[in-house]
Amino acid sequence: MKETREFQTESKELLNLMINSIYTNREIFLRELISNASDAIDKYKYLALTSKGKLPSKDYEIRLINDEKARTLTIIDNGIGMSKEELINNLGTIAKSGSKDFIKKFKEAQEQKDINIIGPFGVGFYSAFMVAEKIEVRTKSVDSEACLFTSSGQDSYTIEDCDKEESGTEIKLYLKKTSKKKAEESEDFDRFLRSYELEHLVKKYSDYIRYPIKMKVKTSKPKLDKDGKEIEGKYEDVIEDKVLNSMIPLWRKNKKDVSDEELADFYRNKFADYEEPLFSVFLKVDGLINYDALLYVPSHAPYNLYSDNYEKGLQLYSKGIFIQEKCADLIPDYLKFVKGLVDSDTFNLNISRELLQKSPALKKIADNIEKKIVDRLKDCKKEDYDKYLKFWEIFGEHIKFGIYSSYGVKKELLKDLLVFRSLLNEDKYISLKDYQEKMPKDQKAIYFASGETIEGIKLLPQIEKYKKEGKDVLLLDKRIDEFCLLMMRDYEKLEFKSITAENQDDLSKADQERLDFLNKEHQDFLNTLKEGLGDLVDQVSFSLNLVEAPVCIATKEGLSLGMEKTLNEQPGAFEKVKASKVLKINPDHELCQALLKFETDKETLKNYASLLYEEAMLLEGFEIKNRQEFVKKLNDLMLKSLNK
Repeated sequence: MKETREFQTESKELLNLMINSIYTNREIFLRELISNASDAIDKYKYLALTSKGKLPSKDYEIRLINDEKARTLTIIDNGIGMSKEELINNLGTIAKSGSKDFIKKFKEAQEQKDINIIGPFGVGFYSAFMVAEKIEVRTKSVDSEACLFTSSGQDSYTIEDCDKEESGTEIKLYLKKTSKKKAEESEDFDRFLRSYELEHLVKKYSDYIRYPIKMKVKTSKPKLDKDGKEIEGKYEDVIEDKVLNSMIPLWRKNKKDVSDEELADFYRNKFADYEEPLFSVFLKVDGLINYDALLYVPSHAPYNLYSDNYEKGLQLYSKGIFIQEKCADLIPDYLKFVKGLVDSDTFNLNISRELLQKSPALKKIADNIEKKIVDRLKDCKKEDYDKYLKFWEIFGEHIKFGIYSSYGVKKELLKDLLVFRSLLNEDKYISLKDYQEKMPKDQKAIYFASGETIEGIKLLPQIEKYKKEGKDVLLLDKRIDEFCLLMMRDYEKLEFKSITAENQDDLSKADQERLDFLNKEHQDFLNTLKEGLGDLVDQVSFSLNLVEAPVCIATKEGLSLGMEKTLNEQPGAFEKVKASKVLKINPDHELCQALLKFETDKETLKNYASLLYEEAMLLEGFEIKNRQEFVKKLNDLMLKSLNK
């Protein structure tokens, strides 16, 4: 007997939302229907296992039948099926309760451009109305008669008795017709009837469903003669049953059963890379939160890693079903180069499975993944230093950024991944731990110097003293380096100190007394040089830290010249920051001794002051701003010397 029923008012509105608003991609209807079919088989399989032989086991499968002439696509499973009452509850009312509340929340969320709404509605079936003008559901549960549900997704649906021998469900979609409008204005519904397109969608979204997804496909095979031998150059089309999915994901196998070669092959195929990954991380976590993960560090930076349109994130699966291409919440920004996937039954998905609910479980998985990647890098640094240095050359700045961007919060996690070139280590990389172990016992700080290049840093006048005393200096040639150390503050209670900072004299008591005397004795000399430089520097003073160089530039208050340059080059840097500069003069240098003879000749000293400043800036690796003035003063100086 055929029975016509009206959808509930809330269900009509919810159905309209399902078809037109909630889902953003029409093709996922197949994922939803296959996922429902898999769930139905799971339920039947459980009942069969617990029925003590009363319910027979089956060769479980999901089958697709595409009929291009009739424009129908059928999805069949041999799972638990539904009774008439279950059909009405699950399909006729869409949700047993809460529809009104959901609709209200959804509309509010739409206004806020946030549709992360979670609810136990089980409405994935209705995504099929995005592509179908009519749907027939023929189903039979294990303990009831078969029923046929028919609907066009409008105001009503019908339910009637039908013939079906075994339990399970057949969903037949009568696909909409493709519009004859311009291609960019219409949806190609025909593609959901083509075998190769269906194969592609199964592979993309449902490749790891645990039951075989089968479909009859046409293949071309060599024609055989009467003796069964291939006829050369002759082929014929054959219709064969084909399993479209892999069923067992690599990441759900036991780790010991997966070789490094398999992991590398999976990476190349999955992420379209021509090279093997540098590292792989295979995770199987069981506990309060369960998940599997395959993570990879590429052996080269993605071509668009530093562009604005680069999207970080790991592929997301739930029970082997593909959910998201890029789940950004699973990986921190500083590890955005990591590729991979996460599969978990723990994730709270929203009604369309397309978005994740922000949840403690997601945060815990992300934190655990971050730690596992860092642990893998630490192990590599310990076991294969050359390989680690290859990683560092490619992605080292990201690790520094992790410390800087977290304002030092990640210092303890990442500090032992840091390596730098150093003065006494023949320009090779040295870790902070190695630096600490090799430094003199009386040394109280970790010294560093920064610049554009390693060669340029080694020419800094301040570095001569440390080289002479056998104290190592970290050579920082990347812009992020100083900012990273600034956020760290110290390493194992050893403060980081820049050798170009104004207060880095580290003098003996006798030398300090001498320095104080010189600065006081020749105060007028220093003041005159300061007057000649104006606001180019904040102070002029003597220094006993210089060996061969006559002058250098030091900075105050933790802002170096390199940091000044970096900050002022940032987009949107409207207010220029300015490092507090100090012109340091070597009192033992013959040039200083000569200048002291003109201590009372203020005009001459002022002219020399700019030359001293420009010389110091050149030694720091900076270009002369007013080249014409510099050349003129230099020429005047040479002429005076030659005319004597």
